[in-house]
Amino acid sequence: MVEQKITILRVGPADKDAFRRIRLEALRSEPAFFASTFDDWDTLPDKAWHRRLNNPVFIAFLGEEPVALIGLLPEKGSRSAHRATVVMVYVRKSLRGRGIASDLFSTVENYARDIGVTQLELTVSAENSVAIGFYLREGFIEIGRIPGGFIYKSKEIDEVLMARRLPV
Repeated sequence: MVEQKITILRVGPADKDAFRRIRLEALRSEPAFFASTFDDWDTLPDKAWHRRLNNPVFIAFLGEEPVALIGLLPEKGSRSAHRATVVMVYVRKSLRGRGIASDLFSTVENYARDIGVTQLELTVSAENSVAIGFYLREGFIEIGRIPGGFIYKSKEIDEVLMARRLPV
C-alpha cells in the first residue's frame, strides 16, 4: 500500500468547506488549547468563513482530506508591517510526530518573508507544554504572558506570548 503524500496549500474562498471542516475539528478535539470555541465558529455564516480567508490560511491535505491548519495575521500599520501573528495551529492527533507542523511553519515563514515580515508572533496556552516545546524547537522565544488570557471550564488559563525573528 502506497502512503498518501501530504500537500500544503494556501486556501481561498473556494476552499471554505475544507477550512470549515479542519477548523471545527481542531476546536472540537482540543477545546482547552484555543481561545476560540467550537460554538463560536460553528454558527458562523458562510460570509464570515470567507472573510476569515482574506488573511493567509494554509491547510495540509492528505489526499483530499484536510488534516492540519495554520493561519497568519499580518499587521496592517506601516510601523508594524514587519510583524505577523501565527494563528489556528493544529495537526490531527493521528498524524502528529510526522513533521507536518514543521512543514506548515516553513510554509508560513516563507510566505511571511515574501511579504516583508521579519517577526512572527503567537500566543499559546500555558498548559499546552507540547506546543510550547515545539515552538521553542522552531526558534520561538517566550516574550511574556497574559494572565488569565482565556477561560476554559471556569478556569483562567494564562497565554504565553512567543516571537521569532526571521532571517533576512
